[in-house]
Amino acid sequence: MPSRFLPPAGPARGLAAAQLINSLGDGAYYVTSALYFSRVVGLSPTRIGLGLTLAWAVGALAGVPLGRFADRRGPRTVAVLLAAATGVSVAAFLFVRGFLPFVLAACCYATAQTGLAAARQALLAALVARTDRTHVLAHLQSTLNAGLAVGAAGGGVALHYGTRTAYLAVFALDAAAFLLCALVLLRLPAVAPMAAAPGRGQRFEVLRDRPYAVVTFLNMLLLLRMPLISLAIPLWTVTRTDAPGWLVSALLVLNTGAVMLFQVRTASAVRDLPSAVRSVARGGALMLASCAVFALSAADAPAWAAVAVLLVAGGLQVAGEMMQSAGAWQIGFDLAPVGQQGQYQGFFGMGVPLARMLGPLLLTALIVDWGVPGWLLLGAVFLAAGYALGPAVRWAERANSGMVAVS
Repeated sequence: MPSRFLPPAGPARGLAAAQLINSLGDGAYYVTSALYFSRVVGLSPTRIGLGLTLAWAVGALAGVPLGRFADRRGPRTVAVLLAAATGVSVAAFLFVRGFLPFVLAACCYATAQTGLAAARQALLAALVARTDRTHVLAHLQSTLNAGLAVGAAGGGVALHYGTRTAYLAVFALDAAAFLLCALVLLRLPAVAPMAAAPGRGQRFEVLRDRPYAVVTFLNMLLLLRMPLISLAIPLWTVTRTDAPGWLVSALLVLNTGAVMLFQVRTASAVRDLPSAVRSVARGGALMLASCAVFALSAADAPAWAAVAVLLVAGGLQVAGEMMQSAGAWQIGFDLAPVGQQGQYQGFFGMGVPLARMLGPLLLTALIVDWGVPGWLLLGAVFLAAGYALGPAVRWAERANSGMVAVS
C-alpha cells in the first residue's frame, strides 16, 4: 500500500510533502481567485483576464533565467527562496485594490511559480536517480491532484459564505502554505551548484538548442489539455449538450480522481526515451479519440445519453493525459545536459504558462464557437504532436550525443 500511494522514503517523500502543502493552498486559490478579484478587489472580468494573461507571459519568460539561477546557486536554495517569494506574492493580493497593483502582484506570483517549478525539477534531478525520476514525478502529480481536490473543497466553503473575510482567509492560508512549503524544502539535502557540461556554453545554452526547442513546442501543444479540462469542456457541456450542469463537477472529479489513483501505474511503463516516446504517441491517439467522442455529445439525444458519452470522453481524455505526462517528464529530463537541468527545465516548463495564457482564447474559439469541426481539429493536433515528438526526440539525441544527463 505505501509503495502505491507514497514515493520512496527519503528526498522523494520530502518533495511530495512540499507538493501536498502548496497544492492544498492552490486548490482553494483556484476556485476562489476569480471571484475574489471581482468582488473584493473590484476588477471587471476583462481586466482580470488581461492581467492574468500579462502575468503568465512574464512568468513564461522568467523560467529560463530562474532555472539557470538554480543551476548556478543550487536548486534547493533557489527553490526555498522562490517558494517563499510565491507566498509573499499571494499575500500581496490581500492588499491590492486596483488594476495596476493587481497586475504587478500577479506578475510576481506567476514569475515565482514558474521559477519554483524549474528549481524543483532541478532539485528532483539532483536528489533522485535518473531511472526513478518519472516514477517519483508520477507520485508528485498524484499528490498534487489530491491536494488540489482537498483545497478546492476548502475554497468551496469560502464560496458558500461569500464574505470578504472568507476570501481573505483563503488567500492568507495559501500564502502560509507556500511559506511552510519553503520550510519543508529547506529540510531536504543540500545540493551543490551544478557545473556546466564539458563543451557547453555557460549562458542560456538552451536558447541555442533547436532540437530541444522543437520538443518543447510540441509538448506545449499537448499541454492545451490543461485549459481543455478546466475551461473548454465545462463550457461545452453547459452550452452545447443536453447534459445536466452537475456533470461539469463530475468530469472534474473523474479527472482528478483518476490521476490520483492511476498516474503512478501509468508511469511505471516509462523508463527511458523510447518508452517515453511510445507513451506520448499513444496518449495522442487517446486524446484524438476523446475529442471525437466529445464532439458526439452534441448529437440530438436524451440527456442520459449525453451524460454517458461525456463520461466516456472524459475517461479517454484523462487516460491520454496520464500517458502524455509520463512520457513528457522522461523526455524533458533525459534530453537536458549535465549541469543544466535548471535552465532546461525552465525552458521545457514554459509550455505550462503559455498554455494557460493562450489556451483559453484558442480553445473557446475552436470548440465553443466552432463546435464539432473544432473538436476534430484539436484531436488531430494532439495526434500529430504526439507522433511528431518521436522524430524530434531522436534529433535531439543525435545533437546532444554524449552530453545528455546520465546522473
